[in-house]
Amino acid sequence: MQTFTYKATNSTGKVINGTLEASETKDAVARLQDMGYIPIRIAPANGRRWLDTDLLKTLSLFQGVSTRDVVTFTQDLSTLLGAGLPVDRALTILIDVQDNERFKDVIKDILKTVQGGSYLSDALGKHPRVFSTFYVNMVRAGEAGSVLESVLDRLSIFLENSEELRDYIRSSMVYPLFLVFVGGISIIVLLTFVVPKFSLIFSDMGQAIPASARFLLGLSDILRNYWFIFLGGLGALYYFFRRYIRTPAGRLKMDQYKMRLPVSGDFVRKVETARFARTLGTLTNSGVPILQALKLVTGVMGNQVIALSMVHVYDRVKEGERLSKPLSDLSVFPSLAIQIITVGEETGKLDEMLLRVAENYEKIVRNMIKKFVSLLEPTMILAMGLIVGFIVISMLMAIFSMNEMPF
Repeated sequence: MQTFTYKATNSTGKVINGTLEASETKDAVARLQDMGYIPIRIAPANGRRWLDTDLLKTLSLFQGVSTRDVVTFTQDLSTLLGAGLPVDRALTILIDVQDNERFKDVIKDILKTVQGGSYLSDALGKHPRVFSTFYVNMVRAGEAGSVLESVLDRLSIFLENSEELRDYIRSSMVYPLFLVFVGGISIIVLLTFVVPKFSLIFSDMGQAIPASARFLLGLSDILRNYWFIFLGGLGALYYFFRRYIRTPAGRLKMDQYKMRLPVSGDFVRKVETARFARTLGTLTNSGVPILQALKLVTGVMGNQVIALSMVHVYDRVKEGERLSKPLSDLSVFPSLAIQIITVGEETGKLDEMLLRVAENYEKIVRNMIKKFVSLLEPTMILAMGLIVGFIVISMLMAIFSMNEMPF
């Protein structure tokens, strides 16, 4: 038996916190339902806890609304609607259980809009920084088909899978970035504190030193005396580069360059394949018409080259062609993904096949990242070692050359 913490609501809408013992999560849910409660959140007692403390609420004022907040909100809303509660009552309960004060204000505004007679999708659309166009259109499709709770359930799965992939990429890059930081600091210390001490020795001797040592001494002098110009130049370069790639033309140019590179191009294609399949599969599985779904997919794609290509796919599908044909002609998506989509069209299970493609390529992307990181770590260690070794050997060569000085 395990101990679970839970948040639930009773028939009057009162939020109840507590713990109970059960063999697994589904048994805990069944016990709460037998007690007349509607479960909102359940987790093992030694796992994640929901802390309704003044400190947590104060800290939440300094943070924005994260994807995790939106995922939890979507899951909870799906649970409450599935239990038969109306939208306004479900939102009222979610305001009470929300820890993030900023998100609580957003939900309050959504509730106010819904109570004013608007659809939930229209209320969500008033907060584009929290709920994307894709999210709002999914909810709108659920409202139109009277399957809002099931659409929210699929939407939470989609958001969770997307967040897991992003988290995996971020966590995989922590150690390599740490290596770059430590290695960079070590090299700067050598050039600004260690190498200058040799400069005094060599200048006193008046002897010609090897070119590599002269280069290091010159670089050290620049870093020590003109570091503000160096940092300012790097900062300006970064600033103008960021401004350029944020423009439509700059972003398109950057995405084209990424696609041309041998390794990154293949990686981008697989990432976009997973994203395309996951989004389109979720939309079609929720009852969104294929043409409307393709329009929404265009806004979700991260690479602008592929996003612009979706316009041609949309036009050809609108003319009556099968989806797999224009996708194949793009020469962007892998042939295996196209074949699976073709099978889905032939069997009438396009949404299922798209979701299967998404799962397959998400696994492939994870494996590619894992291999890349496993190669990146020793490569970076080797590169840092070579740079430090170059500095040490250059200084030693200069010292050895002093033996050739006449006495």
